[in-house]
Amino acid sequence: MTPEFLIAAALVLPLIIAAGIAALGKFPNLREGVTIVGSFALFAVVVQLTMMVSAGQRPELFIGEAVPGLAFAFRLEPLGALFAVVASGLWIVNSFYSIGYMRGNRERNQTRFYICFALAICGALGVAMSGNLFTLFVFYEVLTLSTYPLVAHKGDAAAQRGARIYLLTLLGTSIGFFLTAVMWTWALAGQRLDFVDGGLLAGVAMSPVVASALLLLFVFGLGKAALMPFHFWLPNAMVAPTPVSALLHAVAVVKAGVFAVMKISVYIFGVDLMNATPSADFLIIVACVTIVLASLIAMTKDNLKARLAYSTIAQLAYVTLGALLATQAGMMGGSLQIAAHAAGKITLFMCAGAIYVATGLTNVSDMKGLGRKMPIVFIAFFVASLSIIGIPPLAGAWPKYELMQGAVDGGADWVLAVLIISSLLNIAYLLPIPILALMPLPGTKPPKEFKRPGGAPALTVAAPAFTAALCVLLFFMITPISNFLAPAFEAPGTLIEADLP
Repeated sequence: MTPEFLIAAALVLPLIIAAGIAALGKFPNLREGVTIVGSFALFAVVVQLTMMVSAGQRPELFIGEAVPGLAFAFRLEPLGALFAVVASGLWIVNSFYSIGYMRGNRERNQTRFYICFALAICGALGVAMSGNLFTLFVFYEVLTLSTYPLVAHKGDAAAQRGARIYLLTLLGTSIGFFLTAVMWTWALAGQRLDFVDGGLLAGVAMSPVVASALLLLFVFGLGKAALMPFHFWLPNAMVAPTPVSALLHAVAVVKAGVFAVMKISVYIFGVDLMNATPSADFLIIVACVTIVLASLIAMTKDNLKARLAYSTIAQLAYVTLGALLATQAGMMGGSLQIAAHAAGKITLFMCAGAIYVATGLTNVSDMKGLGRKMPIVFIAFFVASLSIIGIPPLAGAWPKYELMQGAVDGGADWVLAVLIISSLLNIAYLLPIPILALMPLPGTKPPKEFKRPGGAPALTVAAPAFTAALCVLLFFMITPISNFLAPAFEAPGTLIEADLP
């Protein structure tokens, strides 16, 4: 099959799946069968495209111009392939988990849920494979609009409020800032918006003030990256069902934001221009403040999903930090964080959902001793927590190592202290949860009985167990993954086996 066909298939398959779900909505088993079979088919297509990228190809598809100078074009390179594999691969896991959760919790409007999920994956893959800023902007908005009904799924006042904040914040930042940055780039680059190796704006004459303003518009315009002060939509969106929270935090939405920050840094600005842009230093400070402040707020939250939401805000800022450091190691660390955080955070959210379906509990303070009744769930939570903290041999160790190296290479040694403080705060707000659940203190009240006979559905337990194992596997796959990503940073030897500590 040709690269053009495969890119088209990756974009069209989720739409076909959504149509199949709509047609079979009255038959739950068939509806969910379409979701599962379709997610495997989509992943197979993405894997074929990724193998082409690994072989040095850059699959492309040109559809046409919406208006003169603004074309729908797709081009898959290493960064996009990584995001596409993460999004399509974890969709399979989340689909199995969703069946157990939605049925176990007896959620309403399940057909609409699965349709919107498929549309969201289409948006995420469009972002991953975009060949220019115009295409990226369009699919970025598709992702926002398709996930709005998911956030509002429960339909109560809290869900409607959270969904309004979600939609208005993301549309406001993207139309107010991101679109302005796209139009400005189009004017500066001679009516071009293509992603170019080395940076589209690398050879464009512009003052430091202009470059700084443009970078600020891009970074704050990508509200899905949840950089402070445009982070508040994320905790408010936690009113959604847990599979949606997993989509928001691990599979598609927030990853689309930080992926776009990384891609614009590499292919629109380029390393040299990023290093010469004064506002990058200010944004590094903002990213570091976001890392520490969000972690401190997480420590104050007793609601488990709220704690994980603020954890996500902090962890996303790692990717933005890596892009802004504008060193090969920094960008490598930020890119590795996309995959490592996805595996760890989807595990944590799926564990939270399994606990809720089985017990109805949402507060951390009520979960002491519960690990004796749900050992697999809390062991998976423990493993994923260690990965988020950055402890070997788990996937989250490599991004922090590379970010630290990138900070040293960029002369920002003080960032090392921020990353160390972040890890200590991660320990403080994550590890007590599984430890006190599995090994409660003497005198701890026995946990409440399961509200659902038999406890959590099997699929809601198996899915986080699988992704917890993935956290371990990704640690040992560092060499092929890093060598695959290296060409994006114009340094094929950025991280090879001989460089590993």
